[in-house]
Amino acid sequence: MPKRILYPLLLVIAFFVGEMIFVVEDNDIVEHLSERIEAPPPSPYVKISGLDHHFREAADSIDWDWKLIAAICYTESKFDSTAVSHVGAYGVMQMLPNTLRSLGVPDSLHTDTRTNINAGARYLKKLERIFRRIKNFDERLNFVLASYNAGIGQVNDAMALAQKYGKSRYVWHGVDTFLILKKYPEYYNDSVCKTGSFNSSDETLQFVEKVTKRWKRYQRLQAAYEDSLRAALKSNDSIFNKQPLD
Repeated sequence: MPKRILYPLLLVIAFFVGEMIFVVEDNDIVEHLSERIEAPPPSPYVKISGLDHHFREAADSIDWDWKLIAAICYTESKFDSTAVSHVGAYGVMQMLPNTLRSLGVPDSLHTDTRTNINAGARYLKKLERIFRRIKNFDERLNFVLASYNAGIGQVNDAMALAQKYGKSRYVWHGVDTFLILKKYPEYYNDSVCKTGSFNSSDETLQFVEKVTKRWKRYQRLQAAYEDSLRAALKSNDSIFNKQPLD
């Protein structure tokens, strides 16, 4: 075969052989690398609802446990953003329009889920500051939750009545009794009361109890989830064995 034909032919053959070698080597590299790619690390948080990321964001802003925000939200609306109460409270956190406006939330965002949750968290923090003299958080939480449900005025009246009748105004079990008694004229007409009668004490006391019980339940679920996650990571020979849960 003439050289002028042989040399170009050899170049063409060499080109295709090189391409085949490159493809084989490239596929080997990809396959080798794919063996080394780890799955994404598992979430450190137990899943409670599809709104958990909003709860964590809101809780971080007020330095609360996000599972407590979730417990309040479930008790208020069962995570239903379209919920409207008989008194006109809106959204997943069941916030009254006037309260939302006082927090700077425009009417157009009253039912927006993220806005509603963050506004609810800010209101809870505002209530917590009112009861800052109660040092124990769990005890203070009772007053905060009761005020969130019934209004700060009704709780203040019950506290004033407790003090008048020789009880501590800062101990919930005692104040709650006077919240119940505010349905009777001899109590809500007392000069220490400023807010009038209160006929929904059963609802308020149940709200406080339901939220605290659900919060404790969510805490137990988180603890159990972390235990199972640690066990799974311990048995899995991966880089994520060394990663903390939070």
